Amino acid sequence: MNTKYIDLINQTFDFPQEEFKVDAKKELHFHDINTMKLAEEFGTPLKFTYLPKISQNIQKAKGWFKTSMRKHKYKAKYNYCYCTKSSHFKHVLDEALSNDIHIETSSAVDIDIVNSLKKTGKITDKTYVLCNGFKRDEYIQKIQDLIQKGHKNCIPIIDNYEEIGLLTNGIRKKINIGIRIASEEEPKFEFYTSRLGIGYKNIVDFYRRDIKDNSKVNLKMLHFFINTGIKDNAYYWNELSKCLKVYINLKRICPSLDSLNIGGGFPVKNSLAFDYDYAYMIDEIISQIKIACDEAEVQVPHIFTEFGSFTVGESGGALYKVLYQKKQNDRERWNMINSSFITTLPDSWAINKRFVMLPLNRWNDNYERVLLGGLTCDSDDYYNSEQHINAIYMPNYKEDKPLYIGFFNTGAYQETIGGYGGLQHCLIPQPKHIIISKNKEGKLEYKVFKEKQTPSDFLKILGYE
Repeated sequence: MNTKYIDLINQTFDFPQEEFKVDAKKELHFHDINTMKLAEEFGTPLKFTYLPKISQNIQKAKGWFKTSMRKHKYKAKYNYCYCTKSSHFKHVLDEALSNDIHIETSSAVDIDIVNSLKKTGKITDKTYVLCNGFKRDEYIQKIQDLIQKGHKNCIPIIDNYEEIGLLTNGIRKKINIGIRIASEEEPKFEFYTSRLGIGYKNIVDFYRRDIKDNSKVNLKMLHFFINTGIKDNAYYWNELSKCLKVYINLKRICPSLDSLNIGGGFPVKNSLAFDYDYAYMIDEIISQIKIACDEAEVQVPHIFTEFGSFTVGESGGALYKVLYQKKQNDRERWNMINSSFITTLPDSWAINKRFVMLPLNRWNDNYERVLLGGLTCDSDDYYNSEQHINAIYMPNYKEDKPLYIGFFNTGAYQETIGGYGGLQHCLIPQPKHIIISKNKEGKLEYKVFKEKQTPSDFLKILGYE
């Protein structure tokens, strides 16, 4: 009988996969990382960032766009931008920017990060800085300062009618701007139209009224963002079609308009059964833009993308130890981890986000169906099948044979949403964080970015010390 955990995986999925394999000891490897060895060396709970995956995904996307543009004889440029809000950490930005890319910002502090990166030579005045978000005093001022100091490719994306006046007030230089389209949301959403941007039907009139004869601004970009990301469904293609109609109508009356920002990201692998044809989606997008512009006899736009989760998501992981198993009734077995889902993987709790979850060891043992519980006293601190689609099966719990588990592709948003370095729910400590890179010889190098939070850290924040 095939009753071992490794049998279950082999029967259910195409395994091993590009980033996952099991060695002779039946321990899990993630890319080149022996996860069990990592857990034993640095302890658990543990967060890690595997930097080479960031560059790998960027280069994949660049390659897909290059291939598609060549195929369709698309005579314009492609610019890859990274959304800093997905992960603001310096090691993430340093790795991403080593691939000759650009960035997108969303708040005032982002501009301080831009200035810091400029001082260290990571970006230059030629690097595109696309400034999104609802802009008020501090953010406006810092964007103006960046432009005044000579950053040629800073493009504020207009979110509402008032922002042009705010951005140009007191500034001496003519600035390039973009306009964000307020896309219509999917029918399942609680609201009909995005709160961000300006409606499809209003953009051309807005240009004629506030931009066309304005000597202080130059319209360069139309920004198209879909909240649910780039998906092969009727909703996405319908919104893209409407966006292209706006671009074409604007281009006919605005010669300076030459760029289209197809915001909304690519999905990140969330299970071993994940199936998404990135190359096909890019090819279809380029094809649709080319066809629409050719039929209208207007020049195709330069393409910008803003990939945040896709850039950094698959570089992250979180490792835990199963402390104990609680049998609450005839059916439920609760494996209690040595941390909290609410604090370390907040998206799993807040929006029921699913991650790739696998045991690190004991793949040759029999398995059982379980629920996973966190350490806080909150009843929502759990990860289970009903919440995250598939049943959770793990090697059988045994007191004398410790079980370790890992959540993978957790690199986007979890640290900032979880309040990295600050207070955590029930004062559960933030785990130790490891940065994993490769040297010139291709050998893995490990660096402790932050140690596990201490009681003293919490007491200082709370005012007791």
